[in-house]
Amino acid sequence: MSVEVGQIVPDFMLTDLDGREWTLSALRGRKVVLFAWASW
Repeated sequence: MSVEVGQIVPDFMLTDLDGREWTLSALRGRKVVLFAWASW
């Protein structure tokens, strides 16, 4: 998936380390910083 500056990002869901589920649409209007990492 590729998103250009000014485009709307598709909605998705993630689970945080406490087990809470978050959707991007639930955070609409807020600034979001997403860190993606892997342990391998």
